[in-house]
Amino acid sequence: MRFSDRTEAGRRLAAALASYRDRHPVVLALPRGGVPVAAAIAEALSAPLDLLLVRKIGLPGQPELAIGAIVDGAEPVVVRNEALIALAGVRDEAFEEIRRGELAEIARRRARYIGSRRRAPIAGRTVIVVDDGMATGATARAALQAIRKHGPGRLVLAVPVASAEAVAAVRGAVDDLVCLEVPEAFLAIGSFYRDFGQVSDEEVVSILARFPAT
Repeated sequence: MRFSDRTEAGRRLAAALASYRDRHPVVLALPRGGVPVAAAIAEALSAPLDLLLVRKIGLPGQPELAIGAIVDGAEPVVVRNEALIALAGVRDEAFEEIRRGELAEIARRRARYIGSRRRAPIAGRTVIVVDDGMATGATARAALQAIRKHGPGRLVLAVPVASAEAVAAVRGAVDDLVCLEVPEAFLAIGSFYRDFGQVSDEEVVSILARFPAT
């Protein structure tokens, strides 16, 4: 299955998530790529939309390969891929330097996207976390770990496409996993979209303006 773009992927996911409409869920998007996907879901489910600010910690020289992830918060949640860190010989000093850089980017995005906007309440709610795909699952796993600390009533992860490795990595962290495609041959998330252009800051801000956070 190929998706024409992120919005179409979101609409297909929304159909698979239709049973959650009556549970009055909160939809949390992982920016930036997850935001158009999540917007289509929030619209279909008449749900509030908010952001979950998380950044991949990429392997030095191969930034798209996650050796960990960090999630925004008073005490940021950091998840490390210890096996890959050891295999690549990444020193703690190098990991920490990348972590600091990604934390600075999270702060920039928080100011740009959220500002004084009200945040969606999570405790006791059905929370649907959305991204445009999962390659390793490291970023999603960090995000889910952070959300669990806020006590959701039910935690759902929804992605259009994921590798089998990523599905295995996150399945135990959620109450429900909705993934439309788990292909045997997984090269890159973008290969499953006809239009996988970068989502801009302006697009994120514009989408959020259409949806309340509560």
